[in-house]
Amino acid sequence: MGEDTVNRFAIGDVHGHYDALMQLVQLMGLSSGDRLYFLGDLIDRGPQSAAVVDWVMAQGHTCLRGNHEEMCLLAHSRQIDSSAWHTWLVNGGTNTLESYGPGGMPAAHLDWLRQLPLYLDLGDVFLVHAGVHPDLELQDQTAAHFCWIREEFHASDRPFFANKIIITGHTVTFAFPQVHPGQIAVGTGWIGIETGAYHPRSGWLTALNLDSAIVYQVNGLTGIERKIHLSELAAPVQPLPRRGQRGVKRGRQAFA
Repeated sequence: MGEDTVNRFAIGDVHGHYDALMQLVQLMGLSSGDRLYFLGDLIDRGPQSAAVVDWVMAQGHTCLRGNHEEMCLLAHSRQIDSSAWHTWLVNGGTNTLESYGPGGMPAAHLDWLRQLPLYLDLGDVFLVHAGVHPDLELQDQTAAHFCWIREEFHASDRPFFANKIIITGHTVTFAFPQVHPGQIAVGTGWIGIETGAYHPRSGWLTALNLDSAIVYQVNGLTGIERKIHLSELAAPVQPLPRRGQRGVKRGRQAFA
């Protein structure tokens, strides 16, 4: 990339895979003015959550809040709730605590997680971890929608925005019918780039150049790298049935 070219990159759920992230950043060949936007879920499941958070903080990159940051913060809230701790730990929080060692998560990291925005509007692109509720105005939606939504968002047959595309993480792309590991899910007014860096069926960590539509991917399981246009990795996703359909509920349970 030329030194005068400023690029914007959205990066899918890292889930504690620091080595894969460093390989991905090297593959992207960043220039000084380039901007990185992490879509949330920096932590949990992978072995190096502490290193991931430390690096993103130190570099000053923008990160959104994901459902795993939500679970972590709820577990660390002042109101002691054993159920909140259990929920976080069984969804990858144990790996995160192990990465921090005996001292646990430092206050500086927890404070940083607390201030993460729920979404970011870049004008032509809207970044959010999970999606938006298609039947609610943006101002009426909560962290539960932005960090956790699946079925209602993916079931919508109309774009939420008329003039911008939504980029999400959260739902592993191969959870959708006829989408293979590593492919990018393209729905009605949205693009999903969570390709499952943590998952044994995939291993792919993805970055999308929002300006050139070039996809950068690293597979943490095999070490394979690829740089390819979005059109070659895009897999169309038809609006899915709303909550209550067995296939959709299985996806929610498998990829919390």
